[in-house]
Amino acid sequence: MYNWPSLRRPRNRTGSTRRNETGRRAPFLAAAALLVSACTAGSPTASSGTVEAALAALPRATPSALAPYYAQHLSWHSCGAPGFQCATIRAPLDYAAPGAGDVRLAVARKKATGKGRPLGSLLVNPGGPGGSAIGYLQQYAGVGYPAAVRARYDMVAVDPRGVARSEPVKCLDGRRMDAYTQTDLTPDTRKEEDALVAADKRFAESCGAHSARLLRHVSTVEAARDMDIVRAALGDRKLNFVGASYGTFLGATYAGLFPERAGRLVLDGAMDPALDARRLNLDQTAGFETAFQAFAKDCVRHSDCPLGGRGTTPAQVGDHLTAFFRRLDAHPIPAGDKDGRRLGESLATMGVIAAMYDESTWQELREALTSAMRENDGAGLLALSDSYYERDASGGYSNLMMANAAVNCLDLPPAFTGPEQVEKALPAFGKASPVFGAGLAWASLNCAYWPVRATGEPHRIEARGAQPIVVVGTTRDPATPYRWARSLAGQLASAHLLTYAGDGHTAYGRGSACIDTAINTYLLHGTPPTAGKRCS
Repeated sequence: MYNWPSLRRPRNRTGSTRRNETGRRAPFLAAAALLVSACTAGSPTASSGTVEAALAALPRATPSALAPYYAQHLSWHSCGAPGFQCATIRAPLDYAAPGAGDVRLAVARKKATGKGRPLGSLLVNPGGPGGSAIGYLQQYAGVGYPAAVRARYDMVAVDPRGVARSEPVKCLDGRRMDAYTQTDLTPDTRKEEDALVAADKRFAESCGAHSARLLRHVSTVEAARDMDIVRAALGDRKLNFVGASYGTFLGATYAGLFPERAGRLVLDGAMDPALDARRLNLDQTAGFETAFQAFAKDCVRHSDCPLGGRGTTPAQVGDHLTAFFRRLDAHPIPAGDKDGRRLGESLATMGVIAAMYDESTWQELREALTSAMRENDGAGLLALSDSYYERDASGGYSNLMMANAAVNCLDLPPAFTGPEQVEKALPAFGKASPVFGAGLAWASLNCAYWPVRATGEPHRIEARGAQPIVVVGTTRDPATPYRWARSLAGQLASAHLLTYAGDGHTAYGRGSACIDTAINTYLLHGTPPTAGKRCS
């Protein structure tokens, strides 16, 4: 479905990463802000040429076959840091055949801390797909969300099916993931192209071999239906939710399926469900270019910028970085890695992309590029790449990239079905981003060889009957382009669009008092911001 996992990485909050993903190309979710055939809410998708139907709401009455799942009671026990509790809940593996087996979902919470009138539960999800909501809750939301919000809500997270603690999808081990993340994503010869295709096939085959039971049942629609079972078990009449990045797609899907049960929903760094996989990837490519140009303008203002000095244009900065990537493609450099990895083009590109998610990382990126370009030391860029891929010091990986592929490849038909289609699309991707276009185009091939067919299609989400929903977009968001927030807000019947004019991925809790006040007011009092409100 998409190319790169899109996670909400709060500044210096999450211990395992940094805004969003991990080390080689990752099947992710798309984003972008400018370019090629512009598409607005309600317009045809790039490849199909047809207007997609809206997601239909499910019947209000709970089917009798699902009644036992809705009647569950959560048995809480202490876990993780003080104040956090965990439990397990069952959901049907296949909602079309509830008697065919269960999937066990991990749930965590931190009880409301204040004396005011309780507002129920507030579920949080950081994105991905594949990001651990429980990790996000314990490392950030449960301790870092505004005190007034934590005082009134029980903060709750559920790892979606296939993710982290909820029967995780399993594919490659650490050693083979290392090889996968170093696959050349800008093939110059037929031999290199064949090697890339072979790497994607090995990854897909491994997922099919190790997670055959789950792969057909990790869709976003199923994860949204799971959240309704969790809502019932928590005793809440409506679901209150803050979703970031891919979490906005999960939250919007919930609203589309259960509009009358959608409570206060914040969708921050919104995705557009009406776009197909190729368009999503192309948009995201343009989004990373937008973020890179902002970084380039900032970089040349600093004396330690290795890509040019004052007066160097963003295009020239991009040319210098592209030339550096080409050198690494031919001659990887040492990175001080105990497992013997060297910094080649693919890992270096991922390190740069990882830093695009949050402008607070730009200084770290300048230093890493300086070390690599002037001192032949790739350690800094490798560390950025590893943080994105969630690779730990022992050489192990979280299942982020594996779950990411599993969900994306099930939610939408593949962007490309073979190398020939990628080659034809290279000019469009190169136009979207001269720096990242080729690599992101080839990364979009990952779902072509997936062992199960996609069950989803592009669709609009209107959620008619839902109470006001707040959709948040950042104008220079690299992973979920601002145009997506505008499109989603145009689809949802009760949406209020809140805009942050700035850099970085997502907006809530990133330093804008204007954004935070608007969202806190909505969460605490139910009053949404004026539609079209803009903050900087």
